[in-house]
Amino acid sequence: MIRPLNLFYEEPDPDRWFKYDRYLRRGIRRLVRGKERPGGVMMIAINLMKGLDKICVPYRFNDYRHIKKHPEEIACIIGKPQVLFDRKWHNPVIFGAGIYSHPIERPDLFERYPNVKRFLVPGEWMRQMCEPYYGDKVIAWPVGIDTDYWKPAQDEKTFDFLIYDKIRWKRPQMEEELVKPLTKILDRHQLHYQFIRYGSYTHTELTEKLRASKAVIFLCEHETQGSAYQQILATNTPILAWDRGGYWQDPAYYPDRVKYQPVTSVPYWDSRCGMKFSNTTDFEERLQRFQSQLKDFQPRDYIMENLTLEKCAEKYLEIYADVEREMV
Repeated sequence: MIRPLNLFYEEPDPDRWFKYDRYLRRGIRRLVRGKERPGGVMMIAINLMKGLDKICVPYRFNDYRHIKKHPEEIACIIGKPQVLFDRKWHNPVIFGAGIYSHPIERPDLFERYPNVKRFLVPGEWMRQMCEPYYGDKVIAWPVGIDTDYWKPAQDEKTFDFLIYDKIRWKRPQMEEELVKPLTKILDRHQLHYQFIRYGSYTHTELTEKLRASKAVIFLCEHETQGSAYQQILATNTPILAWDRGGYWQDPAYYPDRVKYQPVTSVPYWDSRCGMKFSNTTDFEERLQRFQSQLKDFQPRDYIMENLTLEKCAEKYLEIYADVEREMV
C-alpha cells in the first residue's frame, strides 16, 4: 500500500493593520469579488492532486498536525515560499515548483535549510539557470494538463487564428514593433483573427474562442512551463509561436541583477505542435509554411505522450522515490 504524500500549498496572506485582520479581509474580498479564481501557482497544486487521484495515489493536503507528528515523512511544499520560511520544519522537504524566480532570492537555501532535498522548477531552461547555484538539487518538473477538459471540438472554424497575447513587458513598444506588423501581414493575406489577452479571460472564453479558430499565434517573451499554450495544444490546435530567444526579460532581475540566456516561449514542444518564428522579419515566410502544413500537425498527441495529469504525477512520484531512497 502506498503511503499518502504530504502536500502543502498556501497563498501569502499576512495581517496588515491588526492581528488576524487577514481573515476579515479574506471574507470581504469574497463578498465583493466572488469566489477567487486559482492562479497559476495554485493550479500546480490542484493539477498535481488531480493527477495523483487518477493514478490512485493518496495524499494529505495542508495537514500540518500530521506532518509535525511524523518528522520522518517527506513534506512536499509546492508553494509559496513562506510555507517553508515561516515555519519550523524537521521533515525532509521537496520544494517547488511554485516558489521564486531565481536563486539570488535565496542563494544559501541549502545551507540554511539542509532538510530541503530538491528544488523543483517548471522547465529545463530554468533548471539550467538555477544549476550554478543549486547544483543537481534543482530538478525540472512540469505540472500536468487536464486533457479531459482541454480536448478537441468539432465546431465550425470561422477564424484562421486566435492571437493569444501574453506580452508582459514594454507593451506600447511591442504593440508597435510586433503586434501591429503581424496583424498587417495577416490582413494582407486575408486571414481572419481574434484576440485573447492573458490575465483577463476565463477558461470558458478561451475554449469558446479555440472552438472557432483553426490555429493560434502565441505571443509571449518566454515561459518557464507555459500551461496556457499547452492547454491550447491539448485541444489539438496548432500554434505558430513567437520564440524570440535571447535573455530572460523579467525586469525584476534583468539586466541589473541577472543576465541569463537562452530562454524560450515554448519549453515543451516538438514538430507536431506547430512552428516558431523569431521576429517580424521571418513571420510572413513561417506563416505561409505553417498554413501549408496546418493539417499535418498533431499537437494533442504531443501532450498525451508527455504532459497529461497522470504522466506528470508519475514523474513527481519518481522524484519523491529518489528522496526516499536517500533517506534509507
